[in-house]
Amino acid sequence: MVIDHQKIDLYGKPLLQKVVVKPPFEFSFPVSDNACFLFSLQGEIQFHVNEEQFAIPSSYSLFLNCINTEKKISQAVSDNVNEIVVIHFHPDILKRIYEKELPLIIQPAKHIVSNQSSEKVNNDFLIRKYMEGLILYFENPALANDEILILKLKEIILLLLQNRSAETIRVILSQLFSPVVYTFKQIIEANLFSPISIDDLAQKTNLSVSSFKREFRKLYNDSPANYIKIRRLEKAAALLSTSDNRITEIAFDCGFNDLANFTKSFREKYGIAPTKYRLAQINK
Repeated sequence: MVIDHQKIDLYGKPLLQKVVVKPPFEFSFPVSDNACFLFSLQGEIQFHVNEEQFAIPSSYSLFLNCINTEKKISQAVSDNVNEIVVIHFHPDILKRIYEKELPLIIQPAKHIVSNQSSEKVNNDFLIRKYMEGLILYFENPALANDEILILKLKEIILLLLQNRSAETIRVILSQLFSPVVYTFKQIIEANLFSPISIDDLAQKTNLSVSSFKREFRKLYNDSPANYIKIRRLEKAAALLSTSDNRITEIAFDCGFNDLANFTKSFREKYGIAPTKYRLAQINK
């Protein structure tokens, strides 16, 4: 049940919203050309996109784009009234307030190949304090003039870009201006040798883990874990044969973050330890 809904506009578009809800509730985000940051003042919420859903714990917020796909949040079981604050990022407003600074703010690193459109953001100390201060403007709307709102919008962007989720936030913001869509295989190939989990790969393809595994097997006729391990070991074998890099460096360059695990996996595939494999290649 939605008990109260307040909104503060900037340049004629919603910038800030505060929704007071009591479970069971469902709050939908219409398909639109903006990105959103959702902060729950207390309690866990459920995030839904298409037929998938996942929980956002109370210690996390949610950053997402709202382009093309309708998304919603809900909560079915709780005795508490909850307040959810939403900050909107409209591309035309961002262009207007940043001018020449904009490309530096929203461009993701060139090596990032991802279609990820949502990210759980850890509510670090600075983000929590920012959101506490934002409540003042809902309590005193007359204080929220355009100059203040522009400063608050720039402030939350700077805070988010200092968060541990900064890379993904840049990807999501960049989708507002250059909506590049990568194929499933492009995302896999670009991330093969990064120390990345299957969960993280699924997020980059905008799929649940179960849907990701089904799509992967359909395209590669193998499980993600096995295929990725084999490709990494093949690259490691090639580097052992052609480079003078230390074995530890080769292991990390091929996506292994543990030398013991790399050595064990290498021995299982090639029947010999990496050191002896290198010597054998030299003596051929």
